[in-house]
Amino acid sequence: MPSASSRANRGWWDGNADDYQVEHGGFLRDSGFVWGPEGLDEADAGLLGEVGGRRVLEIGCGAAQCARWLVTRGAEVAAFDISHRQLRHSQRIDLDSGVRVPVVQADAEALPFAGGCFDVVCSAYGALPFVADPLAVFREVGRVLRPGGRFVFSVSHPVRWAFPDDPGQRGLTSDRSYFDRSPYEERDEHGELTYVEHHHTMADWVNLLAASGLTITGLLEPEWPEGHGRVWGGWSPLRGRHLPGTAIFSCANT
Repeated sequence: MPSASSRANRGWWDGNADDYQVEHGGFLRDSGFVWGPEGLDEADAGLLGEVGGRRVLEIGCGAAQCARWLVTRGAEVAAFDISHRQLRHSQRIDLDSGVRVPVVQADAEALPFAGGCFDVVCSAYGALPFVADPLAVFREVGRVLRPGGRFVFSVSHPVRWAFPDDPGQRGLTSDRSYFDRSPYEERDEHGELTYVEHHHTMADWVNLLAASGLTITGLLEPEWPEGHGRVWGGWSPLRGRHLPGTAIFSCANT
């Protein structure tokens, strides 16, 4: 049975997918692999290695912009998202671009794929910030990855949780404990959960990956690049000069 977090976030993303794609679609591009608001592009970073001829799974694909880029690089790709509306946008882009991505609606805590069937699993802010049990996701990743396979994912940098989600000066002063793991929640007038993100410290992420059997091979904290003026929620050039906004973990299935 889906968790309360899964149910809430499925509803939220179904209701907000249209606005999200209007606001951010140009930055993400119909076929492009952007790791986060800093604009780090996989075409430059090469964190996934050579993908041509590899079987690749994207977790929390949204409108599958990253997966579509992987298809253009010769990968055999599957992708999924919890939101049906986001996947409808993927279908729209398939028709517009002529590049088709096989997508399915699924929950990251219970992947509908056979064991050992992927060479690479990736996720750019997909699913992991929103799930109640990231260890379950990591174990599922380890199950579907072949031995020696690669897993790379990006999430909000844990240190950002100690600061207000404000792109201006207010966002430079910590107003809560980094060690407070209380999730960020939104509720409706009846008290029902409608949106949730979960906070894990850097040590939490490392220990969860270790407990899953995955091995960390790299950690990247992208710096905000010169000339990049886009504000996205709490991300901005001002904050990016002072605080890391994204953490990208590279792992191997050993």
